[in-house]
Formats: sequence, structure tokens, C-alpha cells
Amino acid sequence: MLKIAIIVLLMVLLVSMGSSFYFLMKDQGDKTKRRTLHSLGFRLVIAIALAILIIYSIATGQLGNETPWDGGPTPQTSQQP
Repeated sequence: MLKIAIIVLLMVLLVSMGSSFYFLMKDQGDKTKRRTLHSLGFRLVIAIALAILIIYSIATGQLGNETPWDGGPTPQTSQQP
């Protein structure tokens, strides 16, 4: 469930980035329009929420590094003199 939430937040982040770029090109420095600023602020909130969700997922163990080619840590061999 958390992986789906992370993917959704990434998609929202990309859409917000696109809207920020659109507003930046559309307004062209008009000081009365603050749509770019609001869109970038929204993107900042989404990025912070995404970071918190990833940290929570790793801390609870629901998100981890599981790769099929990694056998995990190898035990230390002791050398006898």
C-alpha cells in the first residue's frame, strides 16, 4: 500500500512540475500573477510528504533493499595463524 502511495506522490510531483513550467512560460514575469509561486510551494509540500513517507516506510521495514542478486552480508571468516 505504501509503494502505491509513493508512486502516486511521484506522479503528482511530476504534474506539479509541469504546471509550474507552464505558468512560468505563460505569465512571463507578470508581478500580479503568483501562480508559479503557488505551484512551486505545492510541489515543495508534496516533496516533503514524499520524503517523510519514504523514511517511514524504511523505518517500519515495509520498504527495503531486496534484490535477487544480493545474497546479503557474507560472514567474516577467521584466519588461524
